[in-house]
Amino acid sequence: MSLLINFSIFPLDKGESVSQYVARAVKIIKDSGLICELGPMGTSIEGEWDEVMDVVTRCFEELKRDCSRVYLGITGDYRKKGKDRITAKVKSVEEKL
Repeated sequence: MSLLINFSIFPLDKGESVSQYVARAVKIIKDSGLICELGPMGTSIEGEWDEVMDVVTRCFEELKRDCSRVYLGITGDYRKKGKDRITAKVKSVEEKL
């Protein structure tokens, strides 16, 4: 099973620049050991459902410690079979260009 999500999380109550808060979430994601790729508007994460959703929960718990309002954006793609879809999906499109 493979769940691939694009995930964004940041506080809405900490001013114009929130990169220090995003960095805290990205550290949790990277430390999880799941396949991930940081992008300019979100981070892609791939793994089993429970693993991925646990990481999302841990990111939320980290930010809510000192943020009164937190934005979360999650889009996902579940597939029964497959792995390394972060790379494979992009490669498939690029091969067709």
